Amino acid sequence: MKLLHIDSSISGAQSVSRQLSASVVIRLKDTLPGLGVSYRDLAAEPVPHQSPATRFAKLKSLYEAGVLAGEMGEVVAAAMQDGAPVDTSAQDEVAATSVALDEFLTADIVVIGAPMYNFGIPSQLKAWIDCLAAPGKTFSYTATGAKGLAGSKKVIVASSRGGFYSASSPMAFMDHQETFLSSFFGFIGITDITFVRAEGVNTGPEQRQRALESALAEIALLKAA
Repeated sequence: MKLLHIDSSISGAQSVSRQLSASVVIRLKDTLPGLGVSYRDLAAEPVPHQSPATRFAKLKSLYEAGVLAGEMGEVVAAAMQDGAPVDTSAQDEVAATSVALDEFLTADIVVIGAPMYNFGIPSQLKAWIDCLAAPGKTFSYTATGAKGLAGSKKVIVASSRGGFYSASSPMAFMDHQETFLSSFFGFIGITDITFVRAEGVNTGPEQRQRALESALAEIALLKAA
């Protein structure tokens, strides 16, 4: 089996989500001898953010690969017939996003370190997720609606939050971190998603320690399947 480990925190050694995601990987390696692990640090080596040029280049590559159909495919085909250019820098950026997508597609388990920044996820993590939104590869549109194509994967999110945003909190409506991740991975077909959460880590050293110990205790019980 293959595991893809993603970190996105900009806090370096002080990062709670990095500590938790690393502990998740160690736990899974202990329970799955021979597990192959690949790693991507989105803070150190961010993937390109989307732009009009990179979006067209990405859709063009999907169309040429035969995995883009329907109305979107017709739009791209028409643009190609009209001679719409793809500049070199856009092609290079699409190549980089394709590498990130392929890493995800070949993984059986994906472990994501995801801190909450301003009620959402880091922009570096959002850019990586945009790489995964690939028509014909991770989802498709059908006559009955969207169909996820990545349902065989398991996702574990190591979530850290400065305050309290779980369901019992009056601030829960401001959670656009875990709700977004659940929605996106559900859209591409993944139903096996687990959140290991450390909350209130910025409210004081004692709460930070309690949150870490609680999350690490959960991780100690994780199983790969």
